[in-house]
Amino acid sequence: MAEAIVLTIATEIVTVLSYRAFSQIGLLWNLKDELYDLERTVSTIKAVLLDAEERSVTNNLVKYWLEELKDVLYDAVDLLDDFSTEALRKDLMGGNKLTKEVRLFFSSSNQFAYCLKMRRKIKAIKARLTSTESKAKRFNLLERDHPMETSFMTKRRQQTSSFMREGEIIGRDDDKAALLKLMLEIESEENVYVIPIVGFGGLEKTALAKFVYNDKIVRENFELRAWVYVSNVFDVKRIVKSIIEYATGQALDQSLEMDQLEKQLRDKIRGTKYLLVLDDIWNEEREAWLSLKNLLMGGAKGSRIIITTRSMKVAKITGTCQPYVLKVLSDENAWVLFKEIAFEQRSEDSTNPTFVKMGRQILERCGGVPLVIRTIASTLSFKETKEEWLSFINNNELARISEDQINIMPTRKLSYNHLPSHLKHCFAYCRLYPKDYVIHVQTLVQFWIAQGYINQLNPSQSLEEIGFEYFNDLVDRSFFEEVGERFSREGLTCKMNNLMHDLAESVAGMESGVVDVEGDASQVGENCRHISINPSLINPSFKGKKLRTLLHFPNMRIQILSDETWDLIIANCRCLRLLKLDDIDFKMIPRSIHKLKHLRYLDLSHNALEELPKKIENLVNLTHLGCEDCNGLTHMPRGIGKLSSLETLSMFVVDKDGSHGGADLSELRGLNNLRGELRIRNLGFVKNAKEKFKAANLEEKQHLNHLQPHPNLKELCIQGWRGDAEFPSWISFLTNLVHIKIWGLGSKFKHLPSFAQFPCLQDLVICDLTELEYMDDNSPQGSQGEPQSFFPSLKYLCLRDCPNMKSWWRKRSIDDSNEDDTTVMAFPCLSCLKIENCPLTSMPLYPSLDDWLKLVNTSSRPLKQTMKMNMNPKTPSSSTSTLPLSKLKSFHYLQHLTSLKGLTIRDCKKIDLEGMQWEPLKNLSRLMIDKIPLLVSLPRGFQHLVQLKTLEISNCSGLRSLPVLQKPIPVFQHLTSLEEFGVRNCKDLELSEDDIQIFEGHTSLRYLTLENIPKYRHLPGRCKNIHNSSRNSPTEGKM
Repeated sequence: MAEAIVLTIATEIVTVLSYRAFSQIGLLWNLKDELYDLERTVSTIKAVLLDAEERSVTNNLVKYWLEELKDVLYDAVDLLDDFSTEALRKDLMGGNKLTKEVRLFFSSSNQFAYCLKMRRKIKAIKARLTSTESKAKRFNLLERDHPMETSFMTKRRQQTSSFMREGEIIGRDDDKAALLKLMLEIESEENVYVIPIVGFGGLEKTALAKFVYNDKIVRENFELRAWVYVSNVFDVKRIVKSIIEYATGQALDQSLEMDQLEKQLRDKIRGTKYLLVLDDIWNEEREAWLSLKNLLMGGAKGSRIIITTRSMKVAKITGTCQPYVLKVLSDENAWVLFKEIAFEQRSEDSTNPTFVKMGRQILERCGGVPLVIRTIASTLSFKETKEEWLSFINNNELARISEDQINIMPTRKLSYNHLPSHLKHCFAYCRLYPKDYVIHVQTLVQFWIAQGYINQLNPSQSLEEIGFEYFNDLVDRSFFEEVGERFSREGLTCKMNNLMHDLAESVAGMESGVVDVEGDASQVGENCRHISINPSLINPSFKGKKLRTLLHFPNMRIQILSDETWDLIIANCRCLRLLKLDDIDFKMIPRSIHKLKHLRYLDLSHNALEELPKKIENLVNLTHLGCEDCNGLTHMPRGIGKLSSLETLSMFVVDKDGSHGGADLSELRGLNNLRGELRIRNLGFVKNAKEKFKAANLEEKQHLNHLQPHPNLKELCIQGWRGDAEFPSWISFLTNLVHIKIWGLGSKFKHLPSFAQFPCLQDLVICDLTELEYMDDNSPQGSQGEPQSFFPSLKYLCLRDCPNMKSWWRKRSIDDSNEDDTTVMAFPCLSCLKIENCPLTSMPLYPSLDDWLKLVNTSSRPLKQTMKMNMNPKTPSSSTSTLPLSKLKSFHYLQHLTSLKGLTIRDCKKIDLEGMQWEPLKNLSRLMIDKIPLLVSLPRGFQHLVQLKTLEISNCSGLRSLPVLQKPIPVFQHLTSLEEFGVRNCKDLELSEDDIQIFEGHTSLRYLTLENIPKYRHLPGRCKNIHNSSRNSPTEGKM
């Protein structure tokens, strides 16, 4: 990586030395001439670095020279950082000028001695640079200010061409058909049939598996599908956890033990016909595979597991059929794939004889490997002239790809070599991540910033914004994949495929290292700058003098970090910019950590920390301090407010009783660069709250997501507020809020401010406010403006466990019993409404619901009013252009709910479902009926629910029969889309064989649950062969 990063380091040095502020530092320590001489020398060398970088691709002597130069420049950067750190400390030191001078003179680094020491260091670095400069003369390097291929280096790709989309796999139709036959037609003695796909890297085994996985026939034939990337670490616990998370769409608690995970997995797949893809398995130990396979055998007959691997041995160990060996693409299919990517933006060139000839020539060296073709075609898509293509063909590295030896690494390296310099080291830095690691993009960008990889050419852009641009540039060139958000609010994530990870490891060379469970920290080279390591492996022989990164990933199994290890890190790693030691379970960190004066990024999250060191204020360069989920923290250290460079502070803990001498809220005043999210704990214990809140000056923190928060705040979550019973007045200024969540747990709010005019508010959740009486000071018809301005963007509203909230408004209607009053305000675009245990008799109406309505232990009056209202032409509705709801009489009139997808009817003692008009609910896909005592049998109106997929009936004491074959209307036969049917706890239900007979021919049914039905104990034998049924429950104890 030296050839890529040297230019960036040299640029950084020249830029820093040219700052006026640094000139002042030179004057302060009487070193102006020395620093100027250093700048001139580095500038002279910098002028030839672009030429040297490009020559180093084919000239090893130049490459070694760059390695030597890089080492000197790194030391120069550390030296300059030493200067700026001392200057910043001096600037932050309290007291008047005389006091500062006295403190500085009697400090451990006396200023006169410091000046002598730094002069000697500058002289030594200057001598090394001069020596290195003289060696470069033999290479006859040219001074250049731009790359040879200017158009390639500077052009921004307009559209990605390498992301996998349906229909993009070329030449794999026969493979897909063969795999579909294996999955859908082949009968197996075992319930679960394992199909291995084997082939060398780059044949798109994973892409083919995804192609089959997302096939429509496959989706319809398997009730449960899950995808797990296994990679080279065959960790059964991690695999089981991933299967559960994929199946549920929810992240699991990290503390769950293996027994708990096994139980969840068995419960999830028991009797279920599932498809599981285990991608990229390397494990060749049969016993390890069997330990996982035994957990997966509980699926229904017809379940399938697809294995992708490069190893034929793995395929034979895992498979229950002959391995499916994937071949290379045919010549014609290879050309179609190449042409589609390389000429995506200029299709006219795809028929140009010259380009066609060169393209065919290139393809001969690709060997039909799709990944190689995609990589080369993607690179060529940036080159528009014939000369650029010809230069590419004559490239020495491309010539190494021969017909008889397909080597993907040189091909991948071609894309790397064509990256601009500022992206090369950003990509190579990713070598520190484990394979198949889910990379949080924001964290990655913060890593880059801590290392100084981001060039801030435009002062109006933050470093983080520029960093995301770097990331997007790498995505455009296919260096990352699976970019997106896996879970809500997790943030942007991505992955690197194995080949790209191998490439990052190759180009990083000895500058980066990974020491895992089997490694030896003493083997880390002296020139290693970045390391991902299990901290418990650090020993006295560990060489960390030049380390700039030391990080740990939680999947590395380690014990509690010892004091000895901490001492070794601090004593040996004084150049660290980034220290990430989260989720290790240590309680204390040594006070001497303040000696890591270059530190920019410190992450101590998910540990049992009780306090932060008192001298943390000396880490003046710190931009990120992570202490998320350090729930043992009792306070923040005094002086934390001096960390003026801090941009990320995940949590601020108020000292409850002041016994720890911790910082108070006023220390937040100087942290005006904070951005993202800040969680403040123990606010209820703040004394002189108004004074402290004002001193915190949160309203000036423009990047933070008084308090008072900044007006650009997007999300506000208040949980367990024990302070004043009145809401702060500043809430009215937060008009950019999108999400508001207020959880009580002891809060004394009796009313909340009106959020009705917040133009961006989409989600509003109010829970556990036991003393809340109303939400709005206005009357139901009063001063809320035009309908369009009343909650104009609100889509989700949840009100739960507010037992004293009888009305939305303080000024209630004269006659709250009048169900014909439809003049109250209405939510114009509300899509989802959930109300539980709130006796609301008066609230805004909700004509536009199109997703979910849940009403539990609440008044039915607002619902009846909504169904009777006349839609105002000015009121937008996302679900219907006619009347939304009208003339409700015990759910008798539902003809306007034509777009409703989900309906739950629960705890309605007087409702008669047979009398309801079900015909308009033709789009209903899920129906839950619970505790409806008047339900005697399936209503005949169910015949109209042709889109219904899920029907659950529970706790209906009056249910006597399921006349699925009733005459003249056989209800069940009309439910042609039904996939899940469950009846639970209906003790008087009687089932006959004639009733059950209908299930045999019901081709869409996948789940059948009959639980706690004491009057029916046995299903007929033929019912066991229900097509696609995966969850029969004919057990004696439950039926």
